Amino acid sequence: MTRPPELTDRRALARNRAKASAGFLHEEAANEIQERLNEVNRSFTSPVIVTGFPQFWGTLLPGALLVEDTDLLALSPGSHDLVIHALSLHWANDPVGQLVQCRRALQPDGLFIAVLFGGQTLAELRSCLAEAEVRETGGLSPRVVPMGEIRDLGGLLQRAGFSLPVADASSRMVSYATPRALMQDLRAMGEGNAVAARLRRPTPRRVFAAAERLYSESYGSQGRVNATFEMIFLTGWAPADSQPKPLRPGSASQRLADALGVAEIPLADRVASQGLGEGRD
Repeated sequence: MTRPPELTDRRALARNRAKASAGFLHEEAANEIQERLNEVNRSFTSPVIVTGFPQFWGTLLPGALLVEDTDLLALSPGSHDLVIHALSLHWANDPVGQLVQCRRALQPDGLFIAVLFGGQTLAELRSCLAEAEVRETGGLSPRVVPMGEIRDLGGLLQRAGFSLPVADASSRMVSYATPRALMQDLRAMGEGNAVAARLRRPTPRRVFAAAERLYSESYGSQGRVNATFEMIFLTGWAPADSQPKPLRPGSASQRLADALGVAEIPLADRVASQGLGEGRD
């Protein structure tokens, strides 16, 4: 069986991350996760954080194990009551595989939280780079890793076997002096181009110059430009017998009509009165 082509060049990704110095989005993501943990109101004794940025996440939970987000995670089955996948899942070659490994690492009723960049991230930059490259070179090369939409990412939690799955998103609009300042900041975040299929020769300077002009014209405001960063949060629990489960159909002890204070109409009478099944003009 042949392996599918890899999405991410892990060596290039490691080089980019080694130079990372801007962690403001990691800090915001960590603050949101901390708020969610406070709402759970539960003590965790064996947490683990999966991330490619230990320099930014090492202080979230003192004493937590830090594990690199490699394709095969260094996690032991059933050994943790909390797993956090910290702003790295968008670079995974196999996102579902990452989620499955995290679920297996959880004890029953253990909590999983992931935060990753979503599909609206850098929509402005992607649009301008694509238009500029097509104009200037007649072609298009991969520059930004594909990022999932919230409706799809929520379904991945169910595929991975999590109970009570929840997916929600939080968008931030960040202002920069110039488009070039944004691209420099992306490199400082360790989020430079590490797509395996990326162009391996230098891009003509005229492409970036054209992209900067388009960006300023389309998304400029008061001498600055805006960039969208969408962070998606995925939450799920390892299955356990103690968790709430949906009731069996027909097991209700009270009729809905009684609760609403309305008269109940039998289904057969409703179908007859509405003429269901008849043709429409």
